[in-house]
Amino acid sequence: MSYDTIVIGAGLAGLTAALRLAEQGQRVLIVARGVGATHLAPATVDVLGYMGTTRVVSPSASIPELLASAPTHPYAHVPADQIAAALTWFAARAGTLGYTGSIEENMLLPTALGVPKPSAFAPESMAGGDLRAGGRFVFVGIKGFKDFHPSLIADNLARAPLPAPVAARALEVEPPATRRTDLSGRVIAGRFDNGELVDWLVGALEPHIEADERIGLPAVLGLRNTHETWQQLETRLGRQVFEVATLPPSVAGIRLYEALNAQLRDAGARLVLGVNAVGARVNAGRLEALDVTNATGAVSYPTGSVVLASGGFASGGLELDSFGATRETVFGLPLMGVPATDHVRFAPGYFDDQPLAGAGVATDGLLRPVDAGGHPVYTNLHAAGAILGGATPWKEKSGTGISVASGYAAAAAILAPAQEPVTEAAR
Repeated sequence: MSYDTIVIGAGLAGLTAALRLAEQGQRVLIVARGVGATHLAPATVDVLGYMGTTRVVSPSASIPELLASAPTHPYAHVPADQIAAALTWFAARAGTLGYTGSIEENMLLPTALGVPKPSAFAPESMAGGDLRAGGRFVFVGIKGFKDFHPSLIADNLARAPLPAPVAARALEVEPPATRRTDLSGRVIAGRFDNGELVDWLVGALEPHIEADERIGLPAVLGLRNTHETWQQLETRLGRQVFEVATLPPSVAGIRLYEALNAQLRDAGARLVLGVNAVGARVNAGRLEALDVTNATGAVSYPTGSVVLASGGFASGGLELDSFGATRETVFGLPLMGVPATDHVRFAPGYFDDQPLAGAGVATDGLLRPVDAGGHPVYTNLHAAGAILGGATPWKEKSGTGISVASGYAAAAAILAPAQEPVTEAAR
């Protein structure tokens, strides 16, 4: 079978591009070795959280300043109005997760370590944890669940620089007995989905919660019925309840993946996991077919366009071998941000500026990977997500924002191939 577009990668960037294309009537195939980083990351969309060490209040106001100092950043190839449109579109596609927020102003949400993290969009069940207005918070742990530590969160928030005073304390409750000895996030989420834990949790919390406290719970309030469970808890406790991201694996991230996957199925897209994209058949500067291998052999899929959303080093989209050579693993594309082999590649401090942190592919204004001269390597290949060079998402807190914006923009470029690039070619 031939496809209008094949997307390589099933992370947030790949799913965004695939869904945008499929809902416009394209035949779309997604191929990936496995699920992307959604299963490890909180489900927030972080557009831009930091400029250096300065916390960003408004992503939309700060992006121009970012681009002035980093002209090859992925946001340079996505106009401001398209970033806003991408985020609005994404929030509408996330189903019952009920995303809320704005590119105009960051929320400050507590992480699993008790760090206030700037996020532009968040599921409705998490947004109540916004720390900007201050107030009193109680963080509730479930005894036996090892991926959430309420005392750590409360203690670190007490020391954190915040716009308004925050008082935080920890509370731990013991769940009803079960034959399951492990209390993973998925196990607890399943028990909430089955209706086993709401009555217990309300009864366990009511005697211990003060009238003006907001209640922070680990983000395990179900995989299927989260919204209903969250609303029940708020109604019955008579207080604001919110979820806090846990240590990986992320139940909230799995919810997001499943919500987007359901939309893809409804739009007629096909998702194939457990395969490797290994190359392509090329004719006159265009990719005509993508070569994919699996456990039984190889297959070549004819296609009109390809979106490369295979991720960075962590996901295998980029590879650094024992000799110090760095490469893009599917097409062998030219890379930017890679120091010469006789230069230092790793700074001694973990949080230092790492020379390889901005490595990735450079693109033109249509997000097509380019060579050293700024010319597209293949005219129908587009890139999105962590494979793009020029950013340091872990420091900027911009990774999910880049994924959504670039995935949406790559799809837009495919849907309107005659348009001119919206920005200058990467230098």
